[in-house]
Amino acid sequence: MNTIVGAGVLAMPLAMAKFGVTLGVFVIVFSGLMSGFGLYLQARCARYIERGTASFFSLSQLTYPNAAVVFDTAIAIKCFGVAVSYLIIIGDLMPQVIAGISKDAESIEYLMDRRFWITAFMLVVIPLSFLRRLDSLKYTSFVALVSIGYLVIIVVAHFLIGDTLGERGNIRPFIPAGPIEVLSTFPVIVFAYTCHQNMFSIVNEIKDNSHGSTLSVIFGSIGSAGFIYILVAITGYLSYGDNVGGNIIAMYPASWTSTIGRAAIVILVMFSYPLQAHPARASIDNVLKWRPFANRNGPRPAVAARSVEMSDRRFAVITTFILVGTFVVAMLVNSLERVLAILPGIFYWKISNPDSDHHHRLLKDEDLDDEELGEYAGITDNWKAKLLRRGALALVIYGFAVMVTCLAINTFYVVAH
Repeated sequence: MNTIVGAGVLAMPLAMAKFGVTLGVFVIVFSGLMSGFGLYLQARCARYIERGTASFFSLSQLTYPNAAVVFDTAIAIKCFGVAVSYLIIIGDLMPQVIAGISKDAESIEYLMDRRFWITAFMLVVIPLSFLRRLDSLKYTSFVALVSIGYLVIIVVAHFLIGDTLGERGNIRPFIPAGPIEVLSTFPVIVFAYTCHQNMFSIVNEIKDNSHGSTLSVIFGSIGSAGFIYILVAITGYLSYGDNVGGNIIAMYPASWTSTIGRAAIVILVMFSYPLQAHPARASIDNVLKWRPFANRNGPRPAVAARSVEMSDRRFAVITTFILVGTFVVAMLVNSLERVLAILPGIFYWKISNPDSDHHHRLLKDEDLDDEELGEYAGITDNWKAKLLRRGALALVIYGFAVMVTCLAINTFYVVAH
């Protein structure tokens, strides 16, 4: 939940302004469903891997061995970039938080220096990033979600009070701002649901990894996130209309509540940083140990079934690289602006192929007893399996379409402006 709901929630009102209320709600719900389906496919794919060792790398070894390095490189770059953006947010907001607490603090130069605050908060981020298990971050994630709750309360409260009506622009219930604006904003909503890089860690560590248990985790998280996004998007947009900005909290008049809101954002991204370092570290490790798989007709490599735990030295070196790298980039870059959902579809499409060596395991996923397994073994026209496999292919096509279209539109948008 903490991986899904991050600082992106603050941009939801602006996204709603571009889409219009009706289309905006539809896109938020639709994107959530697509993201949830990708998580569901990941959970199913994880059953083909030994308990506790599921990862994008191990699944790549079962399906597309020579593409494993590409997948993990993409994941590592994505997580590294998000971690950098979190440090930049801390550096940008902390001077505002301090100024909101005391006007006299503005005269103290180092308290207004973004680099000082990035360095200071690294002292908190470093020990959290050296935790091996994702489960170790459950308490910090809870604190981060409390921060999200406070931000939601602020947005809803200002809407109910109506103290922003004097600055409100036009409201468009049905008509979007335009095709370019819609397509350039679409990635904001799609990206807001990205948590797939941590799904395998959750499946590996969860006590009960049964079908029903993982489904409850997926639907509970995606459903809660979707509700938060819709609530903030609608109330924030109705507060400012088309005049809404990219950070709804930054638009409210200076007060102790908005100051605490900015501090809540800092707490949120600070505790979300380790959730990016965790999958980035695993992906970098996989890239470093990857070897080409040349024998296409022979058996898949053993690493597809087992994953050797990272040594303490390797763990420390890679984690240090991530921490130092993100710190240096955040210190040098003043702003960082602008799809993992593709990969689960690709993996499931390949692994559920009736001609695949692993197809028999798919029948076991349906929790059939021995007699039913004997009855269904070798049958390839199971309607449920076919429907799910076609859905996986549709998710792949959708993911590529979103990636190509939105990248092209955003590139055009940046060049044009």
